[in-house]
Amino acid sequence: MSRSPRRSGRRTRGFTIIEVLIATAILIIAVSAMAALAAIMLTRGRQSRYINVAETLASEKLEDLNRWNMNAPAICVQTGDTSEGSLTTPVTSSITCPNGVSTGTVSYFDDISIDFTSGSNCANASYGCFSETVSGSSSGTSGFFTTYHSPDGVIPGNSDGTPVFTTTAPTNLVFHRTWLIEANTPVTNVRRITVRVTLTDQSVKPSVSAQMSLVRQ
Repeated sequence: MSRSPRRSGRRTRGFTIIEVLIATAILIIAVSAMAALAAIMLTRGRQSRYINVAETLASEKLEDLNRWNMNAPAICVQTGDTSEGSLTTPVTSSITCPNGVSTGTVSYFDDISIDFTSGSNCANASYGCFSETVSGSSSGTSGFFTTYHSPDGVIPGNSDGTPVFTTTAPTNLVFHRTWLIEANTPVTNVRRITVRVTLTDQSVKPSVSAQMSLVRQ
């Protein structure tokens, strides 16, 4: 009879240890699940930010192409062609518009770097500037055009207001942009312009891209 209390005490202590182990396991599982959820939210937030930028860049290029006269090399389609440019391959073509007057060499792609910077090209260096660098060419020389946007609204650049041109590439060309111009699409005498923007940073999963189109006569 005197041994029963001791056995009961050992049994009680044993159950307490098991309960602690179970509670600890549940806590570890819960913390692991919360950490995994936080990682997913951070990844999705980063991806969403890049998607928004890609959509803005696609819209920006559509606006730029929409301002051209329909017979300008930048937007015309040569006689005998159904389209100019490509959404999947960087294309540069010598273009002669149907009117036979407008000719030019057109690149249907560019690469874009977006960054925050300060320095001599920034109107208000103490607060920094938002810079947008786009690949292109000047007088036949390949290079990069950078536009700086300062917090006070000033857009610094050359004396004539054009972006700063350099032959040195920025450290990060983040977005690749291509566009396609289709004649008589979706109907006759109508031109469809489509721009596709992709993020070159392969560490962002799933990959980021945006595509937009407009139709004009």
